[in-house]
Amino acid sequence: MNIDVAILGASGYTGAELIRIIDAHPHFTLGRLAAHSQAGKAAGAVLPGLPHPLGAQTLAHVDDPLPESCRLVFTALPHAAAANSVRRALDAGKKVVDLSADFRHQSADIYAQAYGIEHPHPELFADAVYGLSEFARQSVAQSRLVANPGCYPTCTLLPLVPLLRAGVLDDAAIIVDAKSAASGAGRSAKTGLLYCELNESVKAYGLPRHRHAWEMEEWALSFSGREVRIRFVPHILPMNRGMLSTLHLTGEQPEQWHAILQQTFADEPFVHILPAGQLPSTTAVKGSNRCDIGISVIGEREAVVVSCIDNLLKGAAGQAVQNANIMFGFDETLGLNHLPCWP
Repeated sequence: MNIDVAILGASGYTGAELIRIIDAHPHFTLGRLAAHSQAGKAAGAVLPGLPHPLGAQTLAHVDDPLPESCRLVFTALPHAAAANSVRRALDAGKKVVDLSADFRHQSADIYAQAYGIEHPHPELFADAVYGLSEFARQSVAQSRLVANPGCYPTCTLLPLVPLLRAGVLDDAAIIVDAKSAASGAGRSAKTGLLYCELNESVKAYGLPRHRHAWEMEEWALSFSGREVRIRFVPHILPMNRGMLSTLHLTGEQPEQWHAILQQTFADEPFVHILPAGQLPSTTAVKGSNRCDIGISVIGEREAVVVSCIDNLLKGAAGQAVQNANIMFGFDETLGLNHLPCWP
């Protein structure tokens, strides 16, 4: 079975990763590449390294009508801009995996709190499924609209949800100290991402409350039944890709938490629990759809859990294809079994 795919926002870093994965996918075929400001240009002129004939394909505009043959649409567009494209794709009978933030919340009210704007299509929240694949397979399989989680929430929720479900964590605020590569800020020109601004520097941003904190708290509650407070501080690092989240946790019997994580993810193809006492690094997951998790017990009631992903893959394009595989009833690992790039 071949599924024609459209990528809206193909000229960005996430769009480029989607192209790379889908080009090698056994069932997904690239039928439409579309962009906004880069529309009308050859794809190869915008995305270095694309071979012929992909590179010769002209980038359509994101607002152009979708081909009738297209059955699946990935929207890799900024929040607020994506919602209109999602509405048009659904109206045309397509399935959609949205990589923006536009449908990651359960209501327009929470979206407005997190993003400071009114949602253009609040009626679609009822159709959207939050696609943290490991905890939402059944819902994803039945959905026509999957909201691909943010990279920070993915990196944080994968280790956090099992511990919340097990009831071992205190009700005190959960501290999440997270660091991301510069590609997480997108490809558009920003002064703060210039080489001289970013190189040899680490900085926190998004305070006093980063918009992903709403997403983390909302879905921690939804997946675990536990209401939590997350004190989340993100940082940007001068590297191309990668994300590391450090969770400072307190609770009962932290020496048992490693076993809880191992049991939860024993059969998961993309979540790897390191041996007790070992901690992950971004280098070890770069170029893969994997999440590596390690834990270090530091006291009778305290432990540090460290989680690493490639922000462009498990944090974006890889998880999007994983969700698309589930939507169409394929093995969810199709197109995603490549090993990390090391060194």
